Amino acid sequence: MNGHITDANLIIALDALLAEQSVTRAAERLHTSPAAMSRTLGRLRRLLGDPLLVRAGQAMVPTPRAQELREEVAAVVRRFNALLTPGADVDPTTLRRTFGLQAADVVSAALMPRLLTITAREAPGVSVRFRDEELEGSAALREGRIDLEIGVLDHIDPETRAEPLTTLHMSLGVRKGHALTRQPLTPARLAAASHVIASRRGRVTGPIDTALAGLDLRRSVAAVLPSHLAAMTLAARTDLVCLVPVSATDAGSCPFADVAVTLGLHLIEIPLALPPVEIGMAWHPRHSADGGHRWLRSVVRRALSLPPP
Repeated sequence: MNGHITDANLIIALDALLAEQSVTRAAERLHTSPAAMSRTLGRLRRLLGDPLLVRAGQAMVPTPRAQELREEVAAVVRRFNALLTPGADVDPTTLRRTFGLQAADVVSAALMPRLLTITAREAPGVSVRFRDEELEGSAALREGRIDLEIGVLDHIDPETRAEPLTTLHMSLGVRKGHALTRQPLTPARLAAASHVIASRRGRVTGPIDTALAGLDLRRSVAAVLPSHLAAMTLAARTDLVCLVPVSATDAGSCPFADVAVTLGLHLIEIPLALPPVEIGMAWHPRHSADGGHRWLRSVVRRALSLPPP
């Protein structure tokens, strides 16, 4: 093409005229009037210095110049439409990306087996890199240092997109054969046990202490560790007890409960009214329409056995 046509609408009209070889049919295709399309054809003839379509009896036929342009113009229109079409879902088998995810260690441990199984099956060219909570409360999503945050979302930036994933409640994790497994658990027995607390910031109190205080009870804290998995591992090997998040609806298929069982913990229902723990995922809006990121979010949902929203 000679570069004289700078109006995208003219290129689209030229494509319709060359494809239909009829002013009337081209007008119908572009939802305009035959008169307007005839004027457009006249303008194209002047710009290109060629009649493009000429009368041959009751029909119109393309000139040699029009035949030369037909495939090129059609390709330009296809590329133009692709640019203006909302991001389509990608074929995960073609993805070659590394996604950065941020989550607490117990969330990572719960998600990784299922997430990596799905990824290996659907997108072998994808790898995931989990970061712990070191970036929590930072601008990591906004700055692109991570692609997705999974966990308790109480600190995200105002523009960040978020989606709830699942609701957890706390159970008590004890080693197999622990004395607390031999009798029904009461608030008094719970408070009297030696607890190991998981807190990255070193906090020693939480909702369970508030609930116990309402009964004039106070739990005994023997150790505070920065890692949930470390606390759960210690409880599985000693007489210490710890809190373990499990599904509030179906503990039998809960990946968080799977982690506890794998570590050798026995789970006991806590006889207190504790607030639920809401787990969600958050991402920066620049990723909302990205096909690869949409696939990643669907994998996270499926790893938690959740249906699409």
